[in-house]
Amino acid sequence: MDRSQALVRAGEILWRAWQKRAVIDSLPPECRPVTRAEGYQVQSAIEGRSPAPLFGWKIAATSAAGQRHIQVSGPIAGRLLRERAHPSGSRLSLAGNRMAVAEPEFAFRMGRDIFPRQQAYSVDEVMAAIGDLHPSIEVPDSRFAVFTSAGEAQIIADNACAHEFVLGDPAPQVWRNAELSTHRVQGRVSGISRSYARDGSGAAVLGSPLVALVWLVNELSSLGITLQRDQVVTTGACTVPLEVEAGDQVIADFGALGAVSVSFSE
Repeated sequence: MDRSQALVRAGEILWRAWQKRAVIDSLPPECRPVTRAEGYQVQSAIEGRSPAPLFGWKIAATSAAGQRHIQVSGPIAGRLLRERAHPSGSRLSLAGNRMAVAEPEFAFRMGRDIFPRQQAYSVDEVMAAIGDLHPSIEVPDSRFAVFTSAGEAQIIADNACAHEFVLGDPAPQVWRNAELSTHRVQGRVSGISRSYARDGSGAAVLGSPLVALVWLVNELSSLGITLQRDQVVTTGACTVPLEVEAGDQVIADFGALGAVSVSFSE
C-alpha cells in the first residue's frame, strides 16, 4: 500500500467510526498521518465519502486554552459536511457524543471564490470576498477515545473534531461596520434541572473572527485548496464551550447581529 492509499484507508476508518458513533484508540501505524499535510489528506478522503458538496470549513483551537486542551501547536482547519449542517431551531441527538458541548461562533458565508496563491491574503482582501455573517453553534466531537492525546496530525485527520453545525440567519449588513473583536456574545443553556449563561466576544478567536477567517483562507491556500463561493466558514468558540445534556436548549445571542438556537435529545 503506497502512502496515498494508506491515508485514504485512514479516512475510511474515521468515516466508519463517525457514522457508527464509535471511537477508536488510534489509527493503525501503517496509515497513521505524521504531519499536518497528511492529516489534511485524510480529511480529503473523509470529504470524498460525503454524498453532497462540501458545506464549508471550521477552525479549531483558536485560543491558547483550546490548543493546550487538544495538544496542538496552533489553529487547525476541518471540513463541515453538508449532511451535518442544520438550520437554527434544529433538534440534534447527543448519542455517543463524548465532548457534549455547544460553541457559539461567528460564521461567514463567502461571496466569491478565493483561489490558492503564493502571496498571503490580507484582511481587506478577505473582507471583500465575504457575502454574509451568520451567528452559529458548533457541536464538536472526536472519533478518538482519548482525543486530548491523539496528536496534531491525527486530530486534523479526525476533521478537527467536526461533528454537527447549526447556522443562523444572516446578520444585518451593519456587521461590516462593527468591531467584531469586542462584539459581545452570550451563550445560554436551559435544561430540565438547570440553566446558566456564559459571556464571550470575538476576541476569543485569534483576537478577532476576521483574523481567524484570514488564517483559514491562507491555510487552505497553502494546501492548494480554493475556498468556494457560498461555502461557510465558522471561526471558533467565542465563549467557553457550553456543557450540554439531553433535554437542553442552547441559544447563542449575538445582540444586534442575531441569535441562533439548538436543542438536544438522547
